Amino acid sequence: MRFDYKGYEPLGDKKNSAFFEEFRLKIFERRKSSGIEDLVGNMRAFATQVEPGSGIDTMVEICHMTPYRHKASYRGETHKYHILHNRPEYPALLIVEPLSTAFEEYITRVNRMYPLSRATPHSRYIGEIFATEDINATRATLEDQAIRFEYKGDVENPFYAAHGFLFTMPSDFTGNRIGYSSLDFNDPDSLGLGEKIELTPAEKTRLDDAAAFSEQSGISSLLLGVDHMATRILAADREDAILEFLTQVPYYFWGAYNIHDMNSSTNVNRNGRIGDDKLSPAKVFTANNTPSFVNSFEGRPMPTETFVRNYGRRMHHVAFEVKDGDHKAGVKNVDFVVEAMKEKGVAFLAHVVGECKDEPNLKQIFSKHSKNTILITEYIERCHGFAGFFTKDNVAALTEAAGQDEQYKHGQVFD
Repeated sequence: MRFDYKGYEPLGDKKNSAFFEEFRLKIFERRKSSGIEDLVGNMRAFATQVEPGSGIDTMVEICHMTPYRHKASYRGETHKYHILHNRPEYPALLIVEPLSTAFEEYITRVNRMYPLSRATPHSRYIGEIFATEDINATRATLEDQAIRFEYKGDVENPFYAAHGFLFTMPSDFTGNRIGYSSLDFNDPDSLGLGEKIELTPAEKTRLDDAAAFSEQSGISSLLLGVDHMATRILAADREDAILEFLTQVPYYFWGAYNIHDMNSSTNVNRNGRIGDDKLSPAKVFTANNTPSFVNSFEGRPMPTETFVRNYGRRMHHVAFEVKDGDHKAGVKNVDFVVEAMKEKGVAFLAHVVGECKDEPNLKQIFSKHSKNTILITEYIERCHGFAGFFTKDNVAALTEAAGQDEQYKHGQVFD
């Protein structure tokens, strides 16, 4: 049964403009009439780029902290590509690693514009790749809707125009790309990413040891899949970013909530075809309620816009769901996972927030930014069948904790 996009009433207390509501419905109608609703499927992969030479370190970190495991690596013309898998039905993870520190492209150019991303000019989340039945039809249909795509010869990284792949130009609102592919990410050799690379015995040992920690500590069976991904953007771009995203994929605007204590809003978009977000994770956009220059009159907290001013519009965190339950250690599963990771040296921004007693609720925590991906990893346990997406108190606490770790001192300003 198809999701009733037209009849759905978004949740939340964040007021949207008449413009947003008008075009939200028009986009749903055009997706159906243009065929995009049938052409584009679930998320099949998500991709992030790291610094040259840091691919193995990144994968070791990922094996420690997530259920993803290395499956294959390839060397292309300008980059290495590392494929990691979780469950076959969940999106794959693609790590993109430039071969040279001298490589220049959009990512390096935009990173050098912001004070806290200059030190890692190659490191940036790229975007998601969605299944499509027909790349050419998808391109033609969306180009008629003013979506711009990369073409061979126009990009420094040939991956963005490779056979079997279709990528948008980076969004003006989010800095992320949307990709499409008809290829099978569960068969990495079929992706055509280049010459297959055999890892050295030392590299394999490091990855095996990281996976062994997950197994032996007991956290591997508790870490499920990606629950959601959150991008931070500017206040004025909130509605445009959501509508652009809805134009390109079969998601719907689930709802938006004001987080008054942090002067921001959380805006959630979910895939209407599935009942489990881990099959095609939710996309969240977080933005200030007022831009910094207006907020300066009131002096309220604004960690969301501070992040954008310091790092640029980009992905902020990727959240993994932890299996709900009471661990034999006498704590909830998410508490056990966090303590096991702390013993391994994983750093967190604060304590686990939220309570899971006898009623449905959430428990969540942020890691510190990865030195490899610049992303935060979130762990979230949905207790007792919690049906919502988040709680305001939890989000406020997480946002505040991240904000303390994302400041930049310059002149007489500390933000």
